[in-house]
Amino acid sequence: MSAQGTAARVVAVSRDDAHNFSKPTAPDIRLVEGRGVEGDAHFGETVQHVHRLKRDPESPNLRQVHLIHSELFDELGERGFEVAPGELGENVTTEGIDLLGLPEGTRLRLGSEALIEITGLRNPCTQINGKERGLMKAVLGKDAEGNVIRKAGIMSIVVTGGIVRAGDPIEIELPAEPHRPLGVV
Repeated sequence: MSAQGTAARVVAVSRDDAHNFSKPTAPDIRLVEGRGVEGDAHFGETVQHVHRLKRDPESPNLRQVHLIHSELFDELGERGFEVAPGELGENVTTEGIDLLGLPEGTRLRLGSEALIEITGLRNPCTQINGKERGLMKAVLGKDAEGNVIRKAGIMSIVVTGGIVRAGDPIEIELPAEPHRPLGVV
């Protein structure tokens, strides 16, 4: 699941206590078991996403930590977009790991302490176009069968809390078979 010759690692970490689209990078973030990123607007045991709060405010928060692979920024750069860590709202920017190819239930150890479990894909929203016109279309693709590919990252919950910093290694723990592909959460 890692890019050949590249160890999986954290490139940057970000948080924002307000529901802004982009999140400023930080030297570190603290993950709290069952709640998410301390000091982030999406921190909580129940759903914190503004649009989801209106539908079912008591549903569990399956979107505690948002991860995006930095390789997406390279791909977008080749298409003329300038995107840096945190600008698409992610908490953790990674390198050397195929996040979108991981199955549901995969656990990622971030650094020496924190452990998260992947719950599904982020469904990009039109706010992405507020960053740069046409960016929403650029983070969506189609596979050979015409199915939509969502490239705007994955969502997870915190299993074990801890501090996460840029440069921390990422270890992958796949769930038991059969593996389930990621769906939208």
